[in-house]
Amino acid sequence: MTTELDANQEEVQMFRDMVLRFLEQEILPHVDSWEKNHEMPQEMWKVMGTAGLLLVDLPEQYGTAGASFDVCQMIQEEMCRLGLHGLATGYNIHSNIVAPYILNIGNQAQKDQWLPKMATGEVVGAIAMTEPGAGSDLAALRTSAIKDGDEYVLNGSKTFITNGNQAGMVIVCAKTDPNAGSKGISLFLVDTTLPGFSTGNPIHKMGQHSSDTAELFFENMRIPADALLGEEGKGFVYLMQELPRERLGCAVQAIGHAQGALDLTLDYVKERKAFGQSVGQFQNTRFKLAECSTELEMCRALLALHMDKYKREAMTVTDAAMLKLAATEMQLKMVNECLQLFGGYGYTDEYPISRFYRDARVQTIYAGSSEIMKEVIARGLLGR
Repeated sequence: MTTELDANQEEVQMFRDMVLRFLEQEILPHVDSWEKNHEMPQEMWKVMGTAGLLLVDLPEQYGTAGASFDVCQMIQEEMCRLGLHGLATGYNIHSNIVAPYILNIGNQAQKDQWLPKMATGEVVGAIAMTEPGAGSDLAALRTSAIKDGDEYVLNGSKTFITNGNQAGMVIVCAKTDPNAGSKGISLFLVDTTLPGFSTGNPIHKMGQHSSDTAELFFENMRIPADALLGEEGKGFVYLMQELPRERLGCAVQAIGHAQGALDLTLDYVKERKAFGQSVGQFQNTRFKLAECSTELEMCRALLALHMDKYKREAMTVTDAAMLKLAATEMQLKMVNECLQLFGGYGYTDEYPISRFYRDARVQTIYAGSSEIMKEVIARGLLGR
């Protein structure tokens, strides 16, 4: 007798085989060049769309695969396991964050306008929260959207925006009431082809070099009133509602990336010789790998617990913060230990472990830093 769980696992495995073939044929041969040039060609979004990888778990009426939530997370995990963390971050923003915002909060006209184009890769999605003077403090946003007839006038700037240079549509967080604190924040679906929108030079980062990261500028940009996502003044509520899925995605990436680093290291220490034996025969190596593997499996179990909660709509903001904190801190510790076992070779670009090390570092910073995650958890335990 086939259970729902069995059917879901069968679906994930079927998609995994397809995803791996796609990544091996269409992405891996080019990623070194993209990393060197600090960009992924925009046409690759359409290639992913044609392959059916974008917005996979959204309803089929928008031109998607209509797969399960687990499939969307698996795609990110496999990208990271193969060392494609930059691609996974852009994919996470587009498919795992922006699209669900529109699906869960948008009206039907907004869904019909944007989701089919995002599914094909014709439109790349981004979300703009962070500002030069306001990182995790969303209540301190200065970007404003002032109502003027049947339009809003948008002014301000955003920074560290993933997919920012290639985005055709950006969810922008802006103040519609500058005197209302967090209750004055609203969200807008901003068409980047409209006058008044511009981007700065691409931001070159320590890692994830092929991920598009940009500064965005809005100068007296007039957007139609129907670009408002949800209700005016409820932006902060919507952000708190959707952030758990974003943080869950970060944890998925952390676990995939850590697994990839471990796989590379296991192969290396078996082959590398020192003092007449393989590096893997030294007790220090064996103990370090045992510790890494154990911590990875603990985080994988925590992820499974909260994935199940999320699908039952029972995962809390505190749950998501715990998961992101545990998984991303594990990721950083693990890639550091793995690189150490490579010795001097690990510090060279010749060995992929160095990219794993660079790419992992931002995971405890974006989508809420580890320090913010601890504060969120503490508030859940103690109240404000």
